[in-house]
Amino acid sequence: MGLERLLVKGGYVVNEGSIQQLDVYIEGSTIKKIGPSLNISAEDVKVIDASGKYIIPGVIDDQVHFREPGLTHKADIESESRAAIAGGITSFIEMPNTNPQTTTIEKLNEKFAVAEQKSFANYSFMFGGTNDNLNEILKVNPKEVAGLKLFLGSSTGNMLVDNPEILEKIFSSTNMVISVHCEDETTIRENTKTYIEKFGDDIPIKYHPIIRSEEACYLSSSKAIELAKKTGARLHVFHLSTGKETHLFSNELPLKDKKITAEVCVHHLWFSNADYDTKGTRIKWNPAVKTAQDRDELWKALLDDRIDVIATDHAPHTVDEKNNPYTKAPSGGPLVQHALVAMFEAHHQGKISIEKLVDKMCHNPAILFEIEKRGYVKEGYFADLVIVDTKSPWTVKPDNILYKCGWSPFEGTTFQSKVVHTILNGQEVYNENGLNNVKAAKRLTFNR
Repeated sequence: MGLERLLVKGGYVVNEGSIQQLDVYIEGSTIKKIGPSLNISAEDVKVIDASGKYIIPGVIDDQVHFREPGLTHKADIESESRAAIAGGITSFIEMPNTNPQTTTIEKLNEKFAVAEQKSFANYSFMFGGTNDNLNEILKVNPKEVAGLKLFLGSSTGNMLVDNPEILEKIFSSTNMVISVHCEDETTIRENTKTYIEKFGDDIPIKYHPIIRSEEACYLSSSKAIELAKKTGARLHVFHLSTGKETHLFSNELPLKDKKITAEVCVHHLWFSNADYDTKGTRIKWNPAVKTAQDRDELWKALLDDRIDVIATDHAPHTVDEKNNPYTKAPSGGPLVQHALVAMFEAHHQGKISIEKLVDKMCHNPAILFEIEKRGYVKEGYFADLVIVDTKSPWTVKPDNILYKCGWSPFEGTTFQSKVVHTILNGQEVYNENGLNNVKAAKRLTFNR
């Protein structure tokens, strides 16, 4: 079989702050040529007409929980990577708090082996830090692994890193990006105790952002940043949820030169505490969705570049698990299929330009993690492309949800935009007829 050739014609290519009507010609897994009205004479070229639609780089989601191994009744690498592809996410970085946790090189390699067999999207994994695995952390090859993940707030098993000396050692001894979940455990425990005394296990969900409070987030984020400044570590703070935290970050340097960076998740940009009444535990996340003012300040920091990346923190649970009383209902929800169209909806609402959206979801994760030849529509780069029709309304319903858990916090929402094609490493893996069951995924590599 010869080299596969694909010509995407007449779409609006969004790349590095500009939008231009261009053709994109792909040979094999690579973008070969970009230009207006390309004349490609090869006979075996498949043509995709993108007229009137936007061609963007494949989205890189730097924070997902695909639940494999050990929690596969909720989700697995195959099911969730398929949902991601349908949502225009072509590359993901998955978190270490599976069962067993990814805190040894052996467990990390086992995950890579599973993804190689099962993933429909490009993949990498974070290595988990604990109070007692510094020796394993030092064995990680930064050219092959996305980075290090530390839980500085509630987490499962022994993944809470709460020993200050160990934390400083980890910060001092790795050059990898250290991604952190910041919520102060003591504050949360005290708040939880107060509300259990008042309500028992069935605490009304509206108290979630008061239990997992602004104070808990700020205390932990500010400590992590202080430690990063002291040690010179490369720190990335995941899922900011408060306006107060945004003031800890700067926009004075270009992203490639920043030592301390931040991310916001789709749900913290979309929902507010007013939504707990209707959505209940389906929007129970850690950190919690907070006030409309917090949401406004997160948007402001995203747009002025204090916040660098938009991600999902995709973390599915079954409906039965979510329907438990407050103290037993797990935090997290599925998002990869709907994140990109939700941000296009924010564009329709006048909140963000398409160019800025592409910066935050495609370019910036590639810059931040030094991902090789992805995140841009550029000649010589891997052909990971998404074609979005901004005039094709559709409504999220149970029968079009692809997550293994079968539900979405966006159920009933009508989006104006639709992902109509996803191209992965030069192969069309998704179109309006659905997933093509083509496995074209590759392991992410890093320029370090």
